[in-house]
Amino acid sequence: MAHDLTHEDEPIPILQRGQELIDRLNLVGDIPEASPPTYSSMPRIGVALGGGSARGLTHIPFIEAMDELGLKPATIAGTSIGALIGAGWANGMSGKELREHAISVLGTMRIIAARLWGAQIRNIGGLLQNGFNMQLDAMRVVDAFLPAPFPDDFAELQIPFYVVATDFQSWHQAVFNNGQLKPAIAGSIAIPSLFKPVRFANHVLVDGGVVNPLPLDQAGECDILVGIDVNGDPSEALQRADFKAIDVWFGSAQIMMHSLTAHMMAAYPPDVYARPHLSSFGALEFWRVKEILAAADKEKDHFKRHLSNKVEQFIMQTGETTRAGD
Repeated sequence: MAHDLTHEDEPIPILQRGQELIDRLNLVGDIPEASPPTYSSMPRIGVALGGGSARGLTHIPFIEAMDELGLKPATIAGTSIGALIGAGWANGMSGKELREHAISVLGTMRIIAARLWGAQIRNIGGLLQNGFNMQLDAMRVVDAFLPAPFPDDFAELQIPFYVVATDFQSWHQAVFNNGQLKPAIAGSIAIPSLFKPVRFANHVLVDGGVVNPLPLDQAGECDILVGIDVNGDPSEALQRADFKAIDVWFGSAQIMMHSLTAHMMAAYPPDVYARPHLSSFGALEFWRVKEILAAADKEKDHFKRHLSNKVEQFIMQTGETTRAGD
């Protein structure tokens, strides 16, 4: 895994830096009429967006970081909330647009409840206290929280996109990258017990985090592999002894997802890995969207330095390989 850069200056957009590097390499070779650099000189970046319920909102600052570097992914793979946010990104939304949309639809419990249940329930806090005696319809959630209008088919997206869900019957992951988009996302976010399973494409689907919480394997056909792990960490739990039933439920899921992610990273080591510290946020505290985003904002510069370093290394190595073959 690559080391972080040591300089503290704000990175220049990568496309500009890449062009400067390629120009310098051409000058070193003393080529009379060097052809201008093209986007094909840049690395193909694959991004895996993991699952983590409300903590998954921290994907957005890292998407903004890539925007600020002038980078677009060649492939996006998403699990659970990573699939929901990744769909917007694959459809051409910028990180800034994703942030604005998330705040507009998740800003308060009342807004969330109104989108999910309309006039039936005005306070999602009541639902939380009652222990989830109502199962949510994942398709309704997708329709409620994706911006409108939104594509119905994977083929309409601007960036190749892979959605990971769990097939409850076969115990394996189900990966979708063509055909109907929204049912695939619905299956990927369908947290067991909280959501009804989604029947789609001859599958009974539940949350993708059950089998693959960080889908590095689906974003692996690339030059630089980026993994954004939003599962959180146990730091706050280490100091506690009084856990409610819901804490044990989601905490146990986090432990499972942490173990699965470790195995996935061993098989598909990411070149750039981000794991924001999110222990102070509950799994369903979506209404704390501004606080969650602010927590991840602190880690953007570190991520940008790490990723820009990897891109520069790729450009340099590609230039050296090209010259060695001449």
